[in-house]
Amino acid sequence: MKKYIAVMVLSVFVISCKSKAVAVQNNNTKTEEAPKEDKKAIEKHYNNKLDFSTLNIKASAKYEDEKQSQNVTADIKIEKDKQILVSVRFLGITMAKALITPTTVSYYEKIKGTYYEGDFTSLSKWLGTELDYSKVQNLLVGEALDDLRKGKYTQTIVENLFRLEDEKDDKLKKVFYLDPEKYLIQKEEISQSSENIMLEIMYSDSKTFDQGTLPTNIEINAVQPKGKTNINLNYNNISFNEELSFPYSVPSGYKKVIIK
Repeated sequence: MKKYIAVMVLSVFVISCKSKAVAVQNNNTKTEEAPKEDKKAIEKHYNNKLDFSTLNIKASAKYEDEKQSQNVTADIKIEKDKQILVSVRFLGITMAKALITPTTVSYYEKIKGTYYEGDFTSLSKWLGTELDYSKVQNLLVGEALDDLRKGKYTQTIVENLFRLEDEKDDKLKKVFYLDPEKYLIQKEEISQSSENIMLEIMYSDSKTFDQGTLPTNIEINAVQPKGKTNINLNYNNISFNEELSFPYSVPSGYKKVIIK
């Protein structure tokens, strides 16, 4: 169960009734000529930052690990920089919920009747990489997991994309790929080869709204010593700046999961 909780924070919605992933091609921007190195690529990436107070997403989700697979739907509500509520349903029945805030991570799943309440500290230690609320929110809205403005990166051009590799840590490798037109994230990779841990996030398809551009397909590939996980999210309906509620309570009788 520890694995499922950790992957859930990274992908935001893992439950014990899991769902099959479908591979999607990365929607790399094609240009007639290879882009030239742009020293302001990071600055231009943040020019595309979404401007919203709340975001409501209806999504279809497919998950696959080495043991089972299944399709689910996910309702994702975001109050910017404050809270994220994810409800996962199978055949219309709520099977799991997660409430994530800058200080807490809460989650329950129906099949095994378990729940988790804690913060990002134990999850970060268990995964071997720092997690926080911003990374989860950024993943969902197509922004780089890390704040690229605070790091130092080696920039190259790979397959018509700006490739930014973090120079800070030899043990933890972080690579980000931006398209050369809108400077949107197309792919990001975080890996620790010594621990056999890897997270790859790929974005394809997007829609432009008054509030900015939002990806509509996210593919997540995670590798851990105990196996591989593949998750695919398709955003089917998107609305901004509505008044949203964030109801969350653990059903009575559920057992608490402890991460050691």
